[in-house]
Amino acid sequence: MKKKEITIGICVILALCFLFVGIEYLKGINVFKPSNYYEVSYTDVNGLALSAPVTLNGYKVGQVNSIEYEYDNPGHIKVELSLEKALKIPTGSEAIIVTDMLGTATVELKLSASDDFHNVGDKLIGKTDKGLMANLSTDLMPTVANIIPKVDSLLTAINTLVADPALRNSVQRLDGITSNLEMTMTQLNRSVKTLPGIMSNVDSTTGNLNKITGNLATVSDEVAQMPLDSTMNNLKATTDNLRKLTDDLNNPNSTLGLLMNDPALYNNLNSTVGSLDSLFIDIKKNPKRYINIKLL
Repeated sequence: MKKKEITIGICVILALCFLFVGIEYLKGINVFKPSNYYEVSYTDVNGLALSAPVTLNGYKVGQVNSIEYEYDNPGHIKVELSLEKALKIPTGSEAIIVTDMLGTATVELKLSASDDFHNVGDKLIGKTDKGLMANLSTDLMPTVANIIPKVDSLLTAINTLVADPALRNSVQRLDGITSNLEMTMTQLNRSVKTLPGIMSNVDSTTGNLNKITGNLATVSDEVAQMPLDSTMNNLKATTDNLRKLTDDLNNPNSTLGLLMNDPALYNNLNSTVGSLDSLFIDIKKNPKRYINIKLL
């Protein structure tokens, strides 16, 4: 009977031990890992909960073990931190409560550069960071409140500008300009399509110009090879002879001048021509007087 009672007692004790270990494990506490405990006093825990992680440079080095209101120090809350036993806390270090965007509060350790260290159970310096949302509320909201009237004025100015008929007319003119540009681009595309034919004509014209240039070069060579000096000398001599003949004709003392300028010669020639004319008329009238034909 006694053995049975002893067995039941041992089982109950083991069950209670397992229950305690399980509850602590669920809290995030490793009962088999030794820890050091430190106290921190805050005026505002900012939603900090039990078992909240304690981090150092983003790495978890412990957790919040308990949170109690300090009735002997009104307005303050005592938080007990359970940290890894190997972690030494320099004097002057701070335990800062930080709240993320989701509202979850954690404790972040900021170690000092001191060579002296806290003893286990000492009270650390506690600070509370307002968090991102609180900073937005205190810093951004006043700025937004100052911007809203300006935005309202800007929207009013935009509405006035949009309602201005001049803007509507400008938009319509832009539509017309866009249409003209489209027509111009269409005509330009058509012109570009005809460029190959024009370029072929230009090529053929260039070929003809090259031929003409070659012919001109040949003619220039032939002209350069002609005896221009002797030709010019002959032309000069001919001009001199014509000038001498003209001078002789104009000179009344020369033979040609006498022939050209003597009126007696002209009168005699005129009289001779008249006599010949009378003779020919008389011959036509009286041919027998001058022509005697005898038939045998």
